[in-house]
Amino acid sequence: MKVRAGVLKSLFLVTLLALAGATAGVSSARAGTAIAPDVSAIQTQVHHKLAMLTWYGVFDHLEYQVNGTVVTLSGQVISEHDQTKYNAEKAVESIPGVTKVVNNIEVLPLSTFDNQIRRAEYRAIFSQSDLGRYTLGAIPQVHIIVKNGHVSLEGIVLNQMDKSVAGIVANSVPGVFSVENNLRVG
Repeated sequence: MKVRAGVLKSLFLVTLLALAGATAGVSSARAGTAIAPDVSAIQTQVHHKLAMLTWYGVFDHLEYQVNGTVVTLSGQVISEHDQTKYNAEKAVESIPGVTKVVNNIEVLPLSTFDNQIRRAEYRAIFSQSDLGRYTLGAIPQVHIIVKNGHVSLEGIVLNQMDKSVAGIVANSVPGVFSVENNLRVG
């Protein structure tokens, strides 16, 4: 009877140890499994946060890239709105799931010459009947970036004709050294 009781105790202990090991394995497997961040949710929130920035306007252009939980900001802001660069970083840092923000936003140099070109480009482009609609809304769909006399058109237009007209008109403004038409048809 003593042998049988000893065998039962041993079996009981082995069973307990096996169960404990299996349970520990499951919990450690769960602990090692990280929940993947919802990249599309982060992208949506980044887009929204950038669109809500106070001084983000037609002469600024912001872009972002989401790589897992890291967001990289890029683009240009005019020097009068240099706080936009830092406000963009702060806004994106506050998004749940974002672990790091790389801020590569360029603050364009202060220039009276560039400011004159910005105003002239704005009048020339948006005075066109087909292009005036792109100024509607809190943030225009077309952005005019001017750096040292060089113009870059950024944003989204409805069709190829609008893109072509904007490029032609932008090239007609006096004092502009070059125009890069980066408008996308969407």
